[in-house]
Amino acid sequence: MIAVVSAVAIGLVGFLIGWTVAAQRARRRAVSVSEQIAVCVHRLDDDPSKDRGGADLEATVELLDRVVTRVVNDRADQGERLLELERALDAIPQGVVIFDRSGEAVFRNELARSYESARHGDALVAAVINEVASAAVGGVSSQRAVDLFGPPRRHVVVSAVPVPSPDNAVGAVVIVQDVTERRQLDNVRRDFVANISHELKTPIGALALLAETLVGEQDPEVARRLAERMVSEALRVNRTIDDLLELTRIENEESPQREVLSVANVVREAVARIGPAADQAEIPIVVRESPEPLEVLGDRRQLVSAVYNLLDNAVKYSLSGSPVEVRACRDDTSVFVAIEDHGTGIPAKDLDRIFERFYRVDAGRSRQTGGTGLGLAIVRHIAENHGGEVRVTSRLGEGSVFTLVLPAASPGNPANLAAGGSQQASGDWGKS
Repeated sequence: MIAVVSAVAIGLVGFLIGWTVAAQRARRRAVSVSEQIAVCVHRLDDDPSKDRGGADLEATVELLDRVVTRVVNDRADQGERLLELERALDAIPQGVVIFDRSGEAVFRNELARSYESARHGDALVAAVINEVASAAVGGVSSQRAVDLFGPPRRHVVVSAVPVPSPDNAVGAVVIVQDVTERRQLDNVRRDFVANISHELKTPIGALALLAETLVGEQDPEVARRLAERMVSEALRVNRTIDDLLELTRIENEESPQREVLSVANVVREAVARIGPAADQAEIPIVVRESPEPLEVLGDRRQLVSAVYNLLDNAVKYSLSGSPVEVRACRDDTSVFVAIEDHGTGIPAKDLDRIFERFYRVDAGRSRQTGGTGLGLAIVRHIAENHGGEVRVTSRLGEGSVFTLVLPAASPGNPANLAAGGSQQASGDWGKS
């Protein structure tokens, strides 16, 4: 995609160069015609002995008027077309700088102008633009990558190509493009492949080893333990695949079907799903009732999944006997569903990465609890699908609070009337 846009940019530059040269030629023609007109008028003034007659003189004046008008209109038309091309170059997401044969910049689009008189990292980009342009004016194409450490960190590629043109009017064109997003996507893709390979390779390798051991095992008790371990590893693979499929489905549903949902009902369903795991870990789930009915517009299955994953994360990282609390409130535009645990907490250095796929603060503990590392990534995508976000605050050793922020259902929305008695159930969340 970037290559296509760059090609379009270079094409527009070519058109701009062509029209610039054409405008220069038009100006030269106008000057030539003007000079000829001046000579004719001068000759007429210098030879008063000839009787030309009033009609001939009037025809000559009309002809001169038409010539001058045509020249003026041609110049106006050229200027308008050049202005249109400049606007087109301003609209593209790359910086474009045109240099003449002497190495002077004769045109910059809007993005490229931001590097003029710049400071800090942008000043470095401006220096690179001049360096590659100098080489291109000499006939040498070049490309330089510039890493700007920010904040925020950015990656910029500066490319320069010689541009031969009539009359040597233009010497080089420099294209500046910010490839930060592409670099980040490449890193995410590479990390994802590495992580999923590791997540599947470990349990599959364990299954192969357990199966090989089981084949030659004569002791029924040992065979039973090996079989139980194989079931555990198979379930681990299955959970990883299920979470991957869930994440893919959620990513593809950028505009999920929306309906008015009672937040109480969403929380109640998520609490029921996490109940068996919470009971086994001896973690009580305490739901704080909202004093007012809360409703959101969204996809029930996705929102239940989001709250469940936050509860699942809280249970896994809580100490036995410490409660996990769920509460909700709203302001004028948003509903806030907060899940608070009193567990191990999250180091500050990890807070910015915990929503990445397969990222784990404590990989050893995740293996013990059976986590796939995809739960929080699923929550983030669900929140974004609904026009919301997920926030986290944490203190190491004291616990964490994850807050799902969702747009509130408007009281004036006609869909509320179709929701029936959902508001009546909103205040009774129950406890487990």
